[in-house]
Amino acid sequence: QVQLVESGGGSVQAGGSLRLSCAASGLAFSTFAMGWFRQAPGKEREFVAVTSGSGSSTAYPDSVKGRFRISRDNAKNTVYLDMTSLKPEDTAVYYCAAAYSLRSRTQAEYKYWGQGTQVTVSS
Repeated sequence: QVQLVESGGGSVQAGGSLRLSCAASGLAFSTFAMGWFRQAPGKEREFVAVTSGSGSSTAYPDSVKGRFRISRDNAKNTVYLDMTSLKPEDTAVYYCAAAYSLRSRTQAEYKYWGQGTQVTVSS
């Protein structure tokens, strides 16, 4: 049974930083691209970051580029999202997910999902 378990969410002031972690089990972790999505209240879930199976390639939307960094440790079956210069508009539930391709950007392309972790950024 595949499990993705996020942790590290919390409340932070604008300009602050947080590191999210996602521990995976039950899948051949290094063969999957791993991504992060977020969903704010009343909004659709949106793509935040993705890394290839090896971790050598990454991609971000313009909204977080230069502020967020995705990385992974395949020895620990864990993917991370380092978030800096946080803004109130980054407030959302953050989800990690596993996909077959680094090119995956939509929810439908991701096969496995975690339960999410809340990030709240106050001004």
